[in-house]
Amino acid sequence: MVSPPSDLMEALAADPRTIELWNGITDIGRRDFIGWINSAKTEATRAKRIRICCEKLLSGKKRPCCYAVVPMDLYKALGESPSAKANWSKLSSDEKRDISDWIEASEDKAERKGRVTEAIIRLKPL
Repeated sequence: MVSPPSDLMEALAADPRTIELWNGITDIGRRDFIGWINSAKTEATRAKRIRICCEKLLSGKKRPCCYAVVPMDLYKALGESPSAKANWSKLSSDEKRDISDWIEASEDKAERKGRVTEAIIRLKPL
């Protein structure tokens, strides 16, 4: 499972209700929130998404809306490789989640890019 970033944990800890709600959602819900927050391209967007995450939890939501379960960089790479995309479609939900989690676990941009490339190579038929 992907660890929550420190800025998100600080925001959640600011209100005992949000940290309790965070701990009450599924691992997949937490992963989706973390991925959505980590995919922000600017610090301002990241801060806004952290605030929205807390608001959503307080309003009863358990996942961010409009967030792709597949990391966007992997999604784009799959779109550029029809054979890898075809094999991705054959994977079970657990296998897809494992690959997505492995990619999301990398905080270094170069390492993450390498993981996406490796995933595409492994998904292509021999």
